[in-house]
Amino acid sequence: MTQLERRGLAALRAVVGGRLAMRLASAYRDRILPTAEATTYRVDRRGRESRRRLEEMAGRYAGERCFIIGNGPSLNETDLSRLRGERTIALNRGYLLFDRIGEPATFLVAVNRNVVEQFGSDLLAAGPTVFVSWRSRRHVPDGADVIFVRRAPSLTFSGDLAKGAWEGATVTYLAIQVAFHLGFREVILIGVDHRFTTAGPPNQLVTSQGADPNHFDPNYFGPGVKWQLPDLEMSERAYRLARDRFAADGRSIVDATVRGNLTVFPKVDFEAVTAKTTADASRPVEPPRLDPRRRR
Repeated sequence: MTQLERRGLAALRAVVGGRLAMRLASAYRDRILPTAEATTYRVDRRGRESRRRLEEMAGRYAGERCFIIGNGPSLNETDLSRLRGERTIALNRGYLLFDRIGEPATFLVAVNRNVVEQFGSDLLAAGPTVFVSWRSRRHVPDGADVIFVRRAPSLTFSGDLAKGAWEGATVTYLAIQVAFHLGFREVILIGVDHRFTTAGPPNQLVTSQGADPNHFDPNYFGPGVKWQLPDLEMSERAYRLARDRFAADGRSIVDATVRGNLTVFPKVDFEAVTAKTTADASRPVEPPRLDPRRRR
């Protein structure tokens, strides 16, 4: 729930009472907004093109594994060069890590409107295929080479991104659904520390006053940057949905974050997992199969 939505809910409670206000807010969130986005997504040229591309990409990497790269400080204790040649999904300003990896990530995912508004040009210039939430489209120039994903009802896991996806209060959850849609058999999380030193109500919009202690780079959300405080409880609910859906489909999600606080997924050692790649470094890596009509 955004800060504006929280204010609206508070005003609604004052008028109709708490119980009815919650019922109306839930209907708005899970029926009206997804329906409205589905309509604009179907009518707008950018939405239609995104759906076409998503349908073409479904299952493209079936049987492979990928790494989802969070943005926590633990990445400063992780040898990211070991990811070179792997399929990777970076999040938000994760493009700041590409030099450490030695190449761009395969994909880049951003959903928060504040991130897209403030860093949209950097996202578009980063190099990977970019996934952006449909509700952030007004911050993306017309004609930009992005794939938009529309909103789905809360507490759902999408096996088909062309039909929308719930964001789960964290960009990591959408990235997991991207990985599922693309067919990846195993997802390995790194840098998902699941802890923040900046305190406050979930989703509260704040402006950074100094160096960022919550991410791998002190300039990630540096002075003057607007960002929303995390909702770790809601994120965990989303992660459990993802864990169960992957398991039901014979796939898996594991967590290789160094000293991460997230306990939803089985823990693995990053160096042990990537040692398999290091030992097989002579094997040529097939490049991603991109839409030939996609501009380079």
